[in-house]
Amino acid sequence: MSTRLVTFTLDDRMYGVGVGAVQEVLRGLPRTRIPLAPQTLAGLINLRGQVLSAVDLREQLQLPPRSTEHEPMLVVIRVAGEPVAFLVDTIGSVVDVEDDQFESPPDTLSGPSRELILGAYKLDDQLLLALDVDRAVAA
Repeated sequence: MSTRLVTFTLDDRMYGVGVGAVQEVLRGLPRTRIPLAPQTLAGLINLRGQVLSAVDLREQLQLPPRSTEHEPMLVVIRVAGEPVAFLVDTIGSVVDVEDDQFESPPDTLSGPSRELILGAYKLDDQLLLALDVDRAVAA
């Protein structure tokens, strides 16, 4: 069975989320920081009159900080009917993957990646890490 994923990159790694969860992808929008909020919450975004939380996936996955010269892109997803924006490095494309390409995360994977990654799809030239959007938003 085939699955469609919207892809994006973080620290030169390719991640994907189910196309059904994605509302839209956007160039970076101004964010308003929230005092005393955790680092994973990058702030609030006004998207056509709707206020969204912006989650920095680099912080969630404990990756090195993004270069200040590169503005993050946004993947707006819906979790329980509510939109949330993920800050990512670049937007990829929509890819179709097959169940036989999927492998569960190895037991050696630890830290936040273990909690937030459902597994990996083996593509011809690289791995596509499937992100658990519900856990990424809740973490």
